[in-house]
Amino acid sequence: MNKSPYYPSQDPVLKMRQEMKLRNFSPKIIKSYSYYITNILQFANKGASGVTSQNIRDYLETLVNINSSASTVNCAYSALKFYFEKILRRKFFINLPRAKKEKKLPVVLSKEEVKKIIDAVNNPKHKCILQLLYGCGLRISEVIKIKMEDVDCGRKMLYVKKGKGNKDRCTILPEKLVKVMEQQKTLKNPKDYLFTGYDRKSPLSTMSVNKIVKQAAAKAEIGKNVSAHSLRHSFATHLLENGVSIRYIQELLGHARLETTQIYTKVSNANFKNITNPLDNLNL
Repeated sequence: MNKSPYYPSQDPVLKMRQEMKLRNFSPKIIKSYSYYITNILQFANKGASGVTSQNIRDYLETLVNINSSASTVNCAYSALKFYFEKILRRKFFINLPRAKKEKKLPVVLSKEEVKKIIDAVNNPKHKCILQLLYGCGLRISEVIKIKMEDVDCGRKMLYVKKGKGNKDRCTILPEKLVKVMEQQKTLKNPKDYLFTGYDRKSPLSTMSVNKIVKQAAAKAEIGKNVSAHSLRHSFATHLLENGVSIRYIQELLGHARLETTQIYTKVSNANFKNITNPLDNLNL
């Protein structure tokens, strides 16, 4: 048999990875899908061609029974659906329902809490990461991929390349960061990452950014479950409270659907700040 790498692999997982690369899936999704395909084959204890719809149903039910989140179950569902339908051309997902997602409200920080978190950090690099997460509404995967060529100081814009769904977008660059970015541009080449790891070439890891955020929130004594995404949530909510159109916020965040952005209307105080609480009307 011709073993050229250009021929599709007979290994089920490798074959799927090859197909996903051709379709320009992100490395994170490829890794996730590969995990679930390996998992289902071990669970069913048979080859890919022998897996039945009942095996898949039992596997997904097992994930639910071990208290996996709806997002985890649905990710597994998407991985299995892609593999068995797109790679093996088998159609048995019609009667398999997706898990209903929990409708949790995002953790939003007040402006004072955001300031405390940023002020709690002395390291200039770490402070800049926090300011970009909040000031540009970035996902953690986006902040670590910023290259110097993506920063337009003159127009005060940041170009987010290959964000979620492999989509490019523009977002606003805070005035407070323009001088910092201009200085970095004199020290780095256009293709260099803004934030690098120990080798000063590779991008900083998501784990490192998460650690920076968690440590800053702990030092600032914020009594909320703060993550990097909390700063993105806060960016969107504060814009909404300042009267910015939700359509503009959708574009800045890179949401494909307006419904995704509308979650911030549920945590914004814009609709409630003019309401007097009935308890406050009592002469107590």
